[in-house]
Amino acid sequence: MQTISSIKKSKSKTPIVMMTAYDALFASLFDTKVDIILVGDSLNMSFNAKADTLSATLEIMIYHTKAVCQGAKDTLIVCDMPFGTYTNKKMALKNASKIYRETNAHAVKIEGGSERAHIIKTLTSNSIAVMGHIGLMPQFVRRDGGYKIRGKDEKDIKQLMLDAKAIEEAGAFCLVIEGVKAEVAKEITKSINIPTIGIGSGVNTDGQVLVWSDAFGFFKEFKPKFVKKYLNGAELVEAAVERYCDEVKTKKFPAQEHTY
Repeated sequence: MQTISSIKKSKSKTPIVMMTAYDALFASLFDTKVDIILVGDSLNMSFNAKADTLSATLEIMIYHTKAVCQGAKDTLIVCDMPFGTYTNKKMALKNASKIYRETNAHAVKIEGGSERAHIIKTLTSNSIAVMGHIGLMPQFVRRDGGYKIRGKDEKDIKQLMLDAKAIEEAGAFCLVIEGVKAEVAKEITKSINIPTIGIGSGVNTDGQVLVWSDAFGFFKEFKPKFVKKYLNGAELVEAAVERYCDEVKTKKFPAQEHTY
């Protein structure tokens, strides 16, 4: 089983594989195959059909994290702290502690750079492991006016480098870099001593993460450029449903072998 320590030791050695999961069934399929399972607030879009992640609540995240922990017994599990649950140190500590008490998650994930370093420091100082997240941050989508690629100019590159350093110094064990120009993500990865996990940020990070419903072709609304589809999941399920409906209507199912 991967641990916080083993993930940190993977830096510049073995690429880290992270995948999202939101229930016990899929978590059990990913268990031991991936290094980290992220219970991402992306579930708000993939499974609740919301326009963004912002309305996911702490209760929703705890519910799904409990389910994932039931299905994955031997994989490091990280719970996304949802929007509005860590706006100050006191609130962050209260809500992260609730996640730790009520689930078996090994760590929480927080979006934000230098401006959130003091919050990360509060959590890590109180025995709560934290994964950072910089670059394109879905919880900032309304403030930023959409999902915008980062690292396009020198000012932004400098800020991203400062953000990464601040998060490392605050005690985070790992850092997600999302939607950042590949060369910039490479330089960030070289500049810090904790592992980086990329999403839409090129190949030169210490690992990669994808939302499972994107990677396996179940989310059909749109396909971001950075997503590689490893399975046409929606098409396979739709075909199976049609076959089931046909067999029920034509009384091919249940057959004798399915009957007591």
